[in-house]
Amino acid sequence: MALPDDSGKHWAGRGGDAPVRFGFLLVPSFTLIGFGAAVDPLRLANVAARRTLYECITLTMDGTPVRSSAGVCVQPDMAAVDANNLDAVIVIGPNPLPSAGTEPIIHWLRTLAAKGVPLGGVDTGSYFLACAGLLDGHRSTIHWEDMDALLDRFPRLVVSNKIYEVDRDRCSCSGGIAPVEMMIHLIGLGSGGRKVASAVAEYLIYERRGPDERQRTSLRDVSGASHPKLVEAIKLMACNIEEPLSMEELAAHMQFSARQLERLFRETLQCTPRQYYLQLRLDRARQLLTRTNRPISDIVMACGFVSFAHFSHRYHASFGISPSAERRRQICDGDETPRPPA
Repeated sequence: MALPDDSGKHWAGRGGDAPVRFGFLLVPSFTLIGFGAAVDPLRLANVAARRTLYECITLTMDGTPVRSSAGVCVQPDMAAVDANNLDAVIVIGPNPLPSAGTEPIIHWLRTLAAKGVPLGGVDTGSYFLACAGLLDGHRSTIHWEDMDALLDRFPRLVVSNKIYEVDRDRCSCSGGIAPVEMMIHLIGLGSGGRKVASAVAEYLIYERRGPDERQRTSLRDVSGASHPKLVEAIKLMACNIEEPLSMEELAAHMQFSARQLERLFRETLQCTPRQYYLQLRLDRARQLLTRTNRPISDIVMACGFVSFAHFSHRYHASFGISPSAERRRQICDGDETPRPPA
């Protein structure tokens, strides 16, 4: 996606020889891999340029140590309110999304925005920007598992499933190592330009992907890498969750016979197409159940089940807990079940 001509001015700092000062707000239960993937490209940019292009300042709201979702405790450089002259701030989002305690962060982000500080989010970091009303009129993205929760609360946002988005003075990316790609892109907009950005990619032995790349779900791509027809079948299933296709309809779309489709799944995934399709719908139901506040009755319909009884039976057989108990556990815990990093 083409960027406006002035995109670089938001992420290039104050100009001259002054390093760009990036603040990284670590929210409790922040994703450690996202933090590392965001910070290290800036360090390597300094190595590639043989001068200090970037400074990284770690922040928490009160300046006290914060624990990541992996259990690792990090001592920040300072409290967020004491950080001055920041050229950009990136929120390293938590896993799972918080149910309370976001107001101080939201207030601080609004203060930064009023000063014209560019803002970004890693993994679920864009959720805090959205809560502060700072993504209105901007393209953004978030980890695919949290996209429904974001859109349920902010249906007017422009949220894509791309690995990262940079739109003027806002940036956001999905989880895992996606921050590497976003930060390399931002480095390319800075004084080091494409030469330094390419050198950082080389240091990381990294094949760069552009912002138009979509987020990926592992099984769909890994299992189907050498089986184009399998990829096609799984994509058709994923696009027809609410009104599932029959096996005959699925095979017809692929110009296959039902027998060929059955053999393809058994040989590749050691299951039948029906079993895979059912699990895909159940996984989607669990995502909606634990990541959104949608009524269970709506989730039943959204995932193509004919009745609550049928859905509940299948859900319990797959996950060892009933949908109602899963929702109650979510409410009691105050947060969703943590997901592994992408």
